[in-house]
Amino acid sequence: MKKPAIATGVGLGTAVFALIGVLVLFIAAVANGAAGHQEEQGAAGSQISMQGGQVSDIPPKMLALYRQAAPAACRRLDWSVLAAIGKVETDHARHPTMRSYAGAVGPMQFLPSTFKGYAYPVPPGGANPPSPWDATDAVYAAARMLCANGAKSGTRQGVYKAIYSYNHADWYVKKVLAQAKTYAASQPSGPDSNADVGSNAIVRAAYSQLGVPYVWGGGTINGPSGGGFDCSGLTSYAVYQGTGHKVVLPRTSQEQRHVGTSVPRDEMQPGDLIVFNKDGWGHVGVYAGGNRMIDAPRPGKSVEVVSLAGYWENYAWGVRRVG
Repeated sequence: MKKPAIATGVGLGTAVFALIGVLVLFIAAVANGAAGHQEEQGAAGSQISMQGGQVSDIPPKMLALYRQAAPAACRRLDWSVLAAIGKVETDHARHPTMRSYAGAVGPMQFLPSTFKGYAYPVPPGGANPPSPWDATDAVYAAARMLCANGAKSGTRQGVYKAIYSYNHADWYVKKVLAQAKTYAASQPSGPDSNADVGSNAIVRAAYSQLGVPYVWGGGTINGPSGGGFDCSGLTSYAVYQGTGHKVVLPRTSQEQRHVGTSVPRDEMQPGDLIVFNKDGWGHVGVYAGGNRMIDAPRPGKSVEVVSLAGYWENYAWGVRRVG
């Protein structure tokens, strides 16, 4: 007796619908590929847990890149948005392959063809020629892409549109914004509520470099050099970037002690420089308000916000107002 055929449940109509479904998924993948990124089920970071999403979870090199690239490539883009995309896409380059099913690659998940449109100019420390696999190139390119697609407006609507352009899905935008909010709320050693970060551009410029490594002799008016900043390199950058008429400071803390106007210690304002003397005028930082200073301290450390109470009270101070 002939065995009955095994029922597959797939008739002609079902097959047609299945084919249509495949075509729809293909078109969606192409549409997202045009933006350079894919939907969650195909993205390299799709299996990444969002637990532990505090700033302390971000590798120092990536944190420094996010903080550098956001203001450098898109003045009104907050670094936390850029960092949130890095988290969602590849867990800050921790994903084992950093490849997606549709061909997006690298820490920020760019299609190579999309990356080319945002790769130049080559950022400080980037590869030459630039590559979507290089973390510096990828983060700067992501910031430029976001800027070109709405983030330059600085509005919530503009940021939403920019993130949507990165991956055409509302769930993706909401996920990124939620992660960015977590990062913004958990910034370590940030200026307290008394710091006038919102309106003082010198403070904002210095604050944008939190996490950048200390490098002796490092830093220019345009950003880190040699991989980081020293104390006077940071203040030179912050003052130049934070003053409308682009004040260029002398390069050393000893020379910066004479710039601008002398201010009594009890009249300090956010954005003032504090030069310290202990066996010589050898250190300088940016006053952040609330008895705190933004500082590139010493080898082995990174740009950070520190309290002026305790340790720094043992030094003689010279406060200078510039800009």
